[in-house]
Amino acid sequence: MFSILPKEEQFYTFFATQASHNVEAARVFREMIANWSLESPGFDKLRDIEHEADITTHEIIDKLNRTFITPFDREDINALASELDDVVDLVQSLSSRMRLFRVEKTNEDLAQLAGILTQSCECVLKAVKEMAVPDKSRRVLDYCIEINRLENAGDNALDAALGRLFSGRPDPLEVMKWKEIFEVTETAIDKCEDVANIIESILVKQG
Repeated sequence: MFSILPKEEQFYTFFATQASHNVEAARVFREMIANWSLESPGFDKLRDIEHEADITTHEIIDKLNRTFITPFDREDINALASELDDVVDLVQSLSSRMRLFRVEKTNEDLAQLAGILTQSCECVLKAVKEMAVPDKSRRVLDYCIEINRLENAGDNALDAALGRLFSGRPDPLEVMKWKEIFEVTETAIDKCEDVANIIESILVKQG
């Protein structure tokens, strides 16, 4: 099918779509944490978002295999697509794990981490959208700096959450469950920083 977009610009469109999936997933997860229920419709929403994100990733790889001239290195396109896809995968698998664990209620520590994750995904989306604009590299770098700041905030929030989790005489099973929940949420935040690092590397290569 004919497209009015030059081939190379379609990659930027795909990346923006991927990043949008991540924002949607993070917002759904944050809302689930705020109004937690094991019967939440959010579980199905996240599964649907993850499915759509996988389709977008496959479209990128297919496009990459069929494109002779790409806007930047093929390795960077593949890496960026993979890291973006990892975010929604982690969020969806985390929600499923929480249901498997039969988590009855959430807490402020997870709510804080979910908030940081949502902010990180929103910054990634802004950065990805601006990547296609030649004179916006400074703004893209500013977004990447903010993503790095949020990752540090995530680290601090995780440390504080684990400190509270291990204080007193906690139930060992609860500790195991919540330690995994906190750490996977922070890993998703880390993935956003990985995306930012790839974007920064692409900008450096492009001069």
